[in-house]
Amino acid sequence: MKVLAAILCLGVLIGAAGTCFAGFDPQKAGFSILFRDEILPYKVMGVFAMPGQVLEFRETKAKAITCESLSGQGRFEKKAEPHWAFHCPSSPGLYALLIKRNDSETRMTLNLFVMTPFSSVNNGSLNGYRIGQYPKVDKKKLPIYKWPAGFVEVTEDNRRTLVSPHFRLEQFLCKQEGGYPKYLVLRGLLLLKLEAILEEVNKQGIAANSFHVMSGYRTPYYNEAIGNVKYSRHLWGGAADIFIDENPADGMMDDLNGDGKINYRDSRVLYEIVDKLYGKKWYERFVGGLGNYKKTSQHGPFVHVDVRGFRARWGD
Repeated sequence: MKVLAAILCLGVLIGAAGTCFAGFDPQKAGFSILFRDEILPYKVMGVFAMPGQVLEFRETKAKAITCESLSGQGRFEKKAEPHWAFHCPSSPGLYALLIKRNDSETRMTLNLFVMTPFSSVNNGSLNGYRIGQYPKVDKKKLPIYKWPAGFVEVTEDNRRTLVSPHFRLEQFLCKQEGGYPKYLVLRGLLLLKLEAILEEVNKQGIAANSFHVMSGYRTPYYNEAIGNVKYSRHLWGGAADIFIDENPADGMMDDLNGDGKINYRDSRVLYEIVDKLYGKKWYERFVGGLGNYKKTSQHGPFVHVDVRGFRARWGD
């Protein structure tokens, strides 16, 4: 039974993240794909594009690969080996792409979300979902503050889709009220950073199959309602407020330092694990903000991480 449970947990391509804790598996594919200047090494990964966009990618070690659209929609074009291009469907939605190494049994699934264009927002709403108004783009500010190109439509059917081996799409939804469809912005680089941190946490002896994402994407409408800063990285899908919630799973940070209390000292344990990754060559692409937050009457202690592109630190 234990073997069967492990197989089921590892076999999901589009669906809920597993809950196996008998040894952490980072779910590496055995090969990597270069996609938009990012290296994707996992068995499953969410990628985001616009309708009709052409996506180009290649195997990083120049090994031959075969690509297939599992939905039968969109079109693959083989270029010079190992370079491929995928012509995205013209309609927003979820499309699964399968990539296989020709010289082995290794494979990767890309859960492709073709987004709804930003121009579809009408009077601050998108299909009845309140988006609000993004702050005016200031030319003096960094390119990371440009308006998003589009939004991922989240439905009852796709909300539990894996966007990386240990994170689901719904974990990053804005906390504002409202039914489906909902919409969000999510950066692939943030997902890669969270996976890297999660792997390091497990290497440090803390069993965690995922992070509790207390806050992922925030619409400008919701961000303003809670009184957060105007240019919060959450509006651009590049930030997550996280904590470890495994033992017990109760919606609160675990007692990571073992003192019998749940407070900022526990979030500090997570903070320091992340902070010690800075300076490592492989971690340079994940440079960003890191903040430690104390417990309040509204929430428990947590850690903020983002991929703003430059180093920032705050909190106790």
